Amino acid sequence: MNDFIVETHNLSKRYKRRGPLALDNLNLQVGRGALFGFIGPNGAGKTTTLRMLAGLLEPSAGEITIAGRSVRKEPRAIHRHVGYMPDFFGVYHEMTAWEYLDFFARCHDLPADRRRTIVPELLELVNLAEKRDEDVGHLSRGMQQRLCLARALVHDPQVLLLDEPASGLDPRARVEMRELLRELSAMGKTIILSSHILSELAEMCNEVGIIERGRMVANGSLASLRQRAQAGRMLRLHVLSDVAKATALLADFAGVADVIRLNGGHDPTEAWLETYLTGDDRSASDLLAHLVQNGVAIAEFRQVGNELEELFLQLTQDEAV
Repeated sequence: MNDFIVETHNLSKRYKRRGPLALDNLNLQVGRGALFGFIGPNGAGKTTTLRMLAGLLEPSAGEITIAGRSVRKEPRAIHRHVGYMPDFFGVYHEMTAWEYLDFFARCHDLPADRRRTIVPELLELVNLAEKRDEDVGHLSRGMQQRLCLARALVHDPQVLLLDEPASGLDPRARVEMRELLRELSAMGKTIILSSHILSELAEMCNEVGIIERGRMVANGSLASLRQRAQAGRMLRLHVLSDVAKATALLADFAGVADVIRLNGGHDPTEAWLETYLTGDDRSASDLLAHLVQNGVAIAEFRQVGNELEELFLQLTQDEAV
């Protein structure tokens, strides 16, 4: 069995006959059960791609297969496999939350007995059970986003396509959305979500695709992208003994650039240090082992900063050169 549930081959889109390509020969592969982050600046082609994957926009060229079926040849079959959440929230504001989900369940031809079961289950899943009889227009932005996600799930699709699902949400609502997506991923759903906010995706995605100006710059796991970019990382260490020795060991380690003491004072027994290390996870592991084996007590050793952001900047810069 093919391990990829979503694949595109030389997918292209031109909105005007002689206009520029909005999407240029995109080749994308997403594994079954992946939580895939589609990364790119506004206007890069993320929404265009997701709309074509959902069967809502016809490609100018190329092919899409989802769950082994061609989107071009079997559009109705694709709609049964895919749940799509757009980047704008279109709702019928005079409906209650329960009526809203029931309406879309009818659109997917779910029988009455199934609708009576699935609607309360989905409201419970997105934590809106207490809002079942409230008008959709009276719900907060975060609640509306969760309701829109429930709408995308109403026919139990294998693949979820979510365009900027956390856009416009406050910090608490973002956390709630992130936890909900993790729960859906644990249930076996394949999730493709787009965002231009890289920190959102870095915290939850196990695969990423980087797109810029309609072209796929990179596609794969964070580990594989890191290896391709040969990216380094900023490390922060809480040293509990012999700060001078720790600083010297760091400075002499291959791949280390600059060692900075973050906290003031000159206590030789304890300090926070920060350094930039070029290399992969193995390099970071070797550095920690080197310190410990030489008698330095480390209370904390962690990466700081947004690694995904650094990878994005390096990979897109390489592409532009």
